[in-house]
Amino acid sequence: MDTGSDVVWFPCSPFECILCEGKPSYPFATPPPAPPSASRPVICGSAACSAAHSGLPASDLCAVAACSLDDIETSSCSAPCPPFYYAYGDGSLIARLRRGPLLPGSAVPAAASSAAALHLKNFTFACAHSALAEPVGVAGFGRGPLSLPAQLAALFPSLASRFSYCLVSHSFKSDRLLRPSPLILGRTEPKPSEPDQDPPFVYTLLHNPKHPYFYSVGLESLSVGPSRIPASSILRSVDRKGNGGMVVDSGTTFTMLPSDTYTNLANEFDRQMSRAGFERAAEAAEDEIWLRPCYYYEDRKQWRRRVPGLALHFSGNASVALPRRNYFMGVESGGRRLGCLMVQSGGDASGEEDYGGPAGTLGNFQQQGFEVVYDLQAKRVGFARRHCWALWEEMSRA
Repeated sequence: MDTGSDVVWFPCSPFECILCEGKPSYPFATPPPAPPSASRPVICGSAACSAAHSGLPASDLCAVAACSLDDIETSSCSAPCPPFYYAYGDGSLIARLRRGPLLPGSAVPAAASSAAALHLKNFTFACAHSALAEPVGVAGFGRGPLSLPAQLAALFPSLASRFSYCLVSHSFKSDRLLRPSPLILGRTEPKPSEPDQDPPFVYTLLHNPKHPYFYSVGLESLSVGPSRIPASSILRSVDRKGNGGMVVDSGTTFTMLPSDTYTNLANEFDRQMSRAGFERAAEAAEDEIWLRPCYYYEDRKQWRRRVPGLALHFSGNASVALPRRNYFMGVESGGRRLGCLMVQSGGDASGEEDYGGPAGTLGNFQQQGFEVVYDLQAKRVGFARRHCWALWEEMSRA
């Protein structure tokens, strides 16, 4: 489930995955299935084909599909949509679009309207035969027309217009999660909080004219303890070319910031950690887990009491104070306890006229312990602290 992309895909036989050794579920216990027999290829002149190919004109796509000029001019080409390339932050794939039942062999609900029943039988998905570091498949929850929420909108508008998830907190030391993370389709608007109820949501969102499927937000500043650090100007807004802002992405692990903002954050964090008496870890220890700055600590009491707070301040007066475990996690290194700032530098985006998209990413590690709601009707994203396992139990009883 990935809010940073808008395609639903899975591997189809024959399937080759490069650099997938050690990835979850790879190698497969059983080979990936062949393309579902009840599905059919999407034709090159369709809107879905254009969406998968980043909006290329139908005439260009039909030419790539080797249609005759006569068929192109009369819009009668029935050739399959050409394979498309899709890239993520840590992998990529080449796939073909198909259309068919959302679930193979699934029955149409009796209560569904004829239009909804037709749409359920005509779900658009992608079959990947070649991938790089992406062995399993992705359900895209972005704002594009091929995403799962967008396609469900024709069936169940209330489910697609507002959804949320709540990621349980976990450690890299564990190979499994003891509690599930709920994904709620059709999340109802919470009632105004009372003193004994859950904290309210804070909302924010930016429009991205070039990448409308992104959930972009403007990061105004960050707080480390009592110190406020202004964010780079490219994080605060999105220009007409679609550059800038920060993407809320459930498919990326750590929050990534432009190098100048990250450097200012890391330097202030280091200053306050040194003042609190933490010993900076050796460079070798930092390189071991690819994060920095890192510090040795004695016990969790010192960890809880003396690590400075970290908060993100978004446009719209939406401030999100992170729990310490969301940005400073302890691991064992050389027999000593080691904690690191769990935020990464995304490189230098400043000084370039067109650096090609978002300037930063809000990763899922920093989203743990929050319910993140995507309100597509109101065009906003909201954050609220939650006990995710309790929310799961609450939704299970409802």
